[in-house]
Amino acid sequence: MKIQANAIRPGNVIEHDGKQYNVLKIQILQPGKGSAFIHVDMRDVRTGIKTNERFRTSESVEKLNVEEKTCTMLYAEDDILNLMDTESYDQFAVNKELAGEAAVFLSEGMELTVATVEGAPVSVRLPVTVTLAVTEADAVVKGQTASSSFKPAILEN
Repeated sequence: MKIQANAIRPGNVIEHDGKQYNVLKIQILQPGKGSAFIHVDMRDVRTGIKTNERFRTSESVEKLNVEEKTCTMLYAEDDILNLMDTESYDQFAVNKELAGEAAVFLSEGMELTVATVEGAPVSVRLPVTVTLAVTEADAVVKGQTASSSFKPAILEN
């Protein structure tokens, strides 16, 4: 399906120059002279190489259909996440960087949403809220009651 470049959003999967890319971040730039353009940071679905591209707002790009399925995280070893499809009970492995910055909140048994294009996983999305237990925290500093104070903590994962 063709879409205008200004309709590209993070999480979309587009086809550009014969390759499939997962859109990570977009920025609309409006220079003082000339027309606006979209700066898109994206990752190649097959190789994992990050790249960036500039599109004019009038250009059109091919947006690919993404299928989403619910999976359970079994365990993680190094940079690999081992997941199980909750419908077919098939187990498969994906790269941890598909989860992005949220990978630090992953824990075993968590329900995840995996987006696939033509059977290949392109992104892993965590639930909106995650409940984790604090295992260790620094002692409270006496006398800091006038304003809010934060202290570092270590979570269970």
